[in-house]
Amino acid sequence: MSQLPLFYFDGALATNSTVILDADTGRHIWQVLRMVAGDQILISDGKGTLATCTLNNSERHTCKATITKSELRTRNGGQLHICVAFTKNNSRNEWLLEKAAELGVASIVPLIVSRSEKTHMRADRLLKILQSAMVQSQQYYLPQLFEPTKLEAAAEMFKKTEHKLIAHCIHGQPKMPLGKMLNPSGETVILIGPEGDFTPNEVTLCLMHGFKPVSLGNHRLRTETAAITAAAYFNVMNDEAI
Repeated sequence: MSQLPLFYFDGALATNSTVILDADTGRHIWQVLRMVAGDQILISDGKGTLATCTLNNSERHTCKATITKSELRTRNGGQLHICVAFTKNNSRNEWLLEKAAELGVASIVPLIVSRSEKTHMRADRLLKILQSAMVQSQQYYLPQLFEPTKLEAAAEMFKKTEHKLIAHCIHGQPKMPLGKMLNPSGETVILIGPEGDFTPNEVTLCLMHGFKPVSLGNHRLRTETAAITAAAYFNVMNDEAI
């Protein structure tokens, strides 16, 4: 993996073009990393494009760079989409997004269900968290963050997805262990319920949409722990399959 620092840039990354990075990125480059004009950095648009750049100036409030090389990096292995009911604790939701991005999750859909604790979010702040986690973990694909979505709409959204799973804790309903149901070679979506779990009617609705019930073990997990457990398991299996 390259030792050059990686930054996020929301825009076109064409070879020989000049880009102006945002003020926070420029401040980090000049004041924290102590880089100077002529040094090289990497930037990504979060859509798989990776650009090698040369810094043009060393001004405190402006950071311009010329792209010397731009290439598209393909995403390896399968993709995991997590549909999860956010908790009322913002810090726990932010932790979830940060770790999901580090683990290479393709998208996150905040679910609205009957026992939801939170149905509104600060999308701008959460997007910044995803961007920061993407570059920190040296990745080139930014997870897509959807608006809060009702359960049936989310099920419809992923109707063509190859592998569809729902994790719940309802006693007496048959479930398979997560490890036996995950398939890293394809595209997978998993539904994670709120602290109070999905209702039986919600589980039935998802089963009618082709979702398979899975268990995350014998312990009752917090919502964000359950989501990251699935993401980490999928990530390890994905790496082993490549």
